[in-house]
Amino acid sequence: MNKRASILIVDDEPINIQILEKVLRNDYDICSALSGYDAIRQVKEKQPDLILLDVMMPDLSGFDVCKIIKGEPSFADTPVLFLTAMDTMAGELTGLGLGGIDYLTKPVNFDLLKLRVRNHISLKERNDLVKEQRDLLARQKEELESALARVRKLEGIIPICSYCKKIRDDQNSWQQLEQYITEHSEALFSHGACPSCAEEQLKILSDRK
Repeated sequence: MNKRASILIVDDEPINIQILEKVLRNDYDICSALSGYDAIRQVKEKQPDLILLDVMMPDLSGFDVCKIIKGEPSFADTPVLFLTAMDTMAGELTGLGLGGIDYLTKPVNFDLLKLRVRNHISLKERNDLVKEQRDLLARQKEELESALARVRKLEGIIPICSYCKKIRDDQNSWQQLEQYITEHSEALFSHGACPSCAEEQLKILSDRK
């Protein structure tokens, strides 16, 4: 079952939060904040999928909150939808210029609000999926490059003694073949005896008797 998206509603009027929560709670998990400072704290703690943000608040304005959130790399991609009584072109330009993804004015049409919220959350989910896939590809690339680097260590001409079969490493030291391969790859060894060696060992044991 897919996890429900979460919305942080920020407004200094509790009644506004109650109304918005009632409108959205059937489809989303809701948390709320009555001040700008509380909003910033909850963004860091709860990491909501979308923020509905009032502009005119007594401590920090919604513009200040948005600027702080967008300045944090961990939360910069969180969509901010301004929902405010500031019905001016200057306010809308400011909000969108700070990185807000949308700007709606009060009183808001609730059907329009739900559609805007749905679309923005859907877009965020797609962006998150793309980011996850990109990160996965980056990790796989690193793993492949690491594997190729290990393989390259075993490429080329390797000096080996014709008699004892020791290998000369990059530091001009001689190592047993098993030790060299262990240090330069992820290969593991299981020990046994080939038929000729097994026959020779049996002959030695028989001669001792």
